[in-house]
Amino acid sequence: MIRRLLPALFGLPVLLGLTVMPAPAQAATSCYGGAISLTYHYSAAAVEYGTYTTSSRCKDINMRLTTDNGTFLDACVVFVDHTTLCNNDNAYQTMGPPWLTVATDVKDGTHFKLRVHAYDIDSQLVHFQLAF
Repeated sequence: MIRRLLPALFGLPVLLGLTVMPAPAQAATSCYGGAISLTYHYSAAAVEYGTYTTSSRCKDINMRLTTDNGTFLDACVVFVDHTTLCNNDNAYQTMGPPWLTVATDVKDGTHFKLRVHAYDIDSQLVHFQLAF
């Protein structure tokens, strides 16, 4: 009886018009897997990156330094369709090697720029990633 039931169960998606894909083909790119790589060069003034558009991959805007030599960067997000100021009461957040959230619960399709400035004079050349 089980031998007769199994072929019927496997044929059910076809009868219903469903396409069954193997798990790896269905897997979407993870939030961090879709990260872009950027480089900061020291500047006395803040440096802006973008304009970028958020996607459904991430619900937040995340950043991490890939240069891990004890340097840090200060970063914030500017939602360009609404303001010229940074999020979070125009405050910067200090970023380091681990992934940290620069802006939380951001709607898909939101346009933004990342604004970065040196944490200190040691931040001469810093590679980092941005996931959104």
